[in-house]
This record gives sequence, structure tokens and C-alpha cells, in this order.
Amino acid sequence: MTRDLNYSISILKKVSFDPYLFKKELKKAYYLMSPQDKLDLEKWVKDFVQNKKALRSVILSNSGVFTLG
Repeated sequence: MTRDLNYSISILKKVSFDPYLFKKELKKAYYLMSPQDKLDLEKWVKDFVQNKKALRSVILSNSGVFTLG
């Protein structure tokens, strides 16, 4: 993992109590990353939100579009 990816993941963990903040930080992180980091971030998000009921509706698509369901 790159330093940028590690930093973004640490921020996302800290704001995971609020779906709105999580989505906002996720968008910021995603748009600033390299293509490989974007794939790694997408995988991490899918694994992370699986166990978080409030965040399960956060979707990260390959096009960089995030939605809250």
C-alpha cells in the first residue's frame, strides 16, 4: 500500500461513524489516487462496509461515482 492509500484509509476509519462524512472523504480520496490505489481503495471499502450497517449503502463504482442508497 502506498502512503496516500494508508492515509486515506486511516481518515475513512475515523469518520466511519457518519455515512455522510465517510462518503465525502471517500470521494476526496478516490479522485486524488493513482489507478492502482483506486482499485485497492475500492476493495478495502467493500470489505470495510460489509460489517458496518450504517455504511453498507455506500457504493464505490469504477467510474468514481459514490451514492448513498
